[in-house]
Amino acid sequence: MSAVSPLHPDLDQESASQEGLGLPGWIYHDADYLEAEKAAVFRPSWQIVCHLSDIPEPGDFHTLEYLGESIVVVRGEDRAVRAFHNVCRHRASRVVDGPKGNCGQRLTCPYHAWSYDLEGRLAGVPNRKAFEDFHPSRHGLKAVEHEVCLGFIFIRLEPGLPSVREMLGPYHAELEHYRMEELQPLGRVTLREREVNWKNVSDNYSDSLHITVAHPGLTRLFGASYGLEAAPWADKMWGRLRQSPSDNWSERRYQAFLPDVAHLPDDRKQLWTYFKLWPNVAFDVYPDQIDFMQFLPVSPTRTVLREIAYVLPDDRREMRAARYLNWRVNRQVNIEDKTLIERVQAGMASSSYGMGPLSKNEVALRSFTRRMRALIPESRLESAPPSGWGRR
Repeated sequence: MSAVSPLHPDLDQESASQEGLGLPGWIYHDADYLEAEKAAVFRPSWQIVCHLSDIPEPGDFHTLEYLGESIVVVRGEDRAVRAFHNVCRHRASRVVDGPKGNCGQRLTCPYHAWSYDLEGRLAGVPNRKAFEDFHPSRHGLKAVEHEVCLGFIFIRLEPGLPSVREMLGPYHAELEHYRMEELQPLGRVTLREREVNWKNVSDNYSDSLHITVAHPGLTRLFGASYGLEAAPWADKMWGRLRQSPSDNWSERRYQAFLPDVAHLPDDRKQLWTYFKLWPNVAFDVYPDQIDFMQFLPVSPTRTVLREIAYVLPDDRREMRAARYLNWRVNRQVNIEDKTLIERVQAGMASSSYGMGPLSKNEVALRSFTRRMRALIPESRLESAPPSGWGRR
C-alpha cells in the first residue's frame, strides 16, 4: 500500500517518526487533498447503497449519490441484485430519479425514452433506424461492482480493496449473531449536512477518549467501561449497559424497557457496539436495532451524513418503547458530536496547528493515520504543497 510521492521522494523516511502524531490540520480543509482522496481512498472503497429488504420486488431500486456519480441498484425479474451507473448511454441523462422507487420491467430515461431491462441491457430505442451502424449490445447500462454482505448491498467504483467480508475480519462472526440478513428498514434514509471535513466525523466516531468528557449520557449508561480496538480494515468500540438506573429519564426508561432478545448470546443482550469499516461506513449495533451511517465528502469542509435504522420484526410494546428511547438518547449524543466536530474543524484552519500527539490508547486513530499516510504521502507534510498537486 505504501507509496512515495514524486513531489516529495523523502517522505517515507519521515513516516516512521510520525507514528505517534495525528494527521496535519491542513488536510482537513485543502481542496487538492480532497482530490487525492477521491482517487486513492474513495473510488476503491466499498459504500453501502441499501439493504436487501429495501428492494424486495422486481423493479425495486435504490440510488446512491457519491463523488459526483449516481449509482442505482435494482432487483431483477430473476430476483438477483445488480448495480449500474445511473447514466443513460445516449446523452448521459440520469435514468431514474429519487432515492428509491419501482421502475416496473424497465429503467426508462426521461430524456429520449431509451429503456433498459432489469439486467441493464438496452431494450428500447425510439427511432432506432435513424442510428447508423448501431449495436444495442454495446450500449447497455454500465455495471458497477457490488457485494452483498450481512444483507447489505455495497458497491465500489474501482477495484483495489479486499471484499467487505474480508475487511470486517473477526467482526463478521460477531455481527452474524444479529441476524442482519432479516433486518427491515425503520423509517427512511436521512441526509444531514455538516460543515466539517469527512475525516473529522470519522476521527470522532473512532475516538474513545472523549466519551467520558463530552457524552454524559453514554457515561451514565456505560460508566468508564468503554472499549476500543482496531483491526486492519475496521475499528470496534463498545460499552455495556450498567445495572444501576440512570438519573436521566430517557436513559433510565431504556434500561427498564429493553426486553430480552432471545437470539443474542447473554454477553450481547446489554451491549452497544460500534463498528467502522474503512474509510467511512459505520454500524451502530444495539440489542434493539442496527443503524448504519456514511460520512460522504461534498467539499473539503462539508460532509453529508447518510443514515437509517434497521430492526428485526418485533411487536412487543417494550421493544417499541426501547427503540424510541434509543433514538432519544442518541439524538442527544449526535447534538454533542456536532458541536465537537465543528470546534475541531475551526481549529484545523488555524496556522498554529500542525500534527497533534496521539496517545498509545488511541489505536483506531493511529491505524487511520497510518493508512492515510501510506495512501497519500503528502499526509506526512506539516504544510500543504503548492496549489494543484492533488490534480497531478
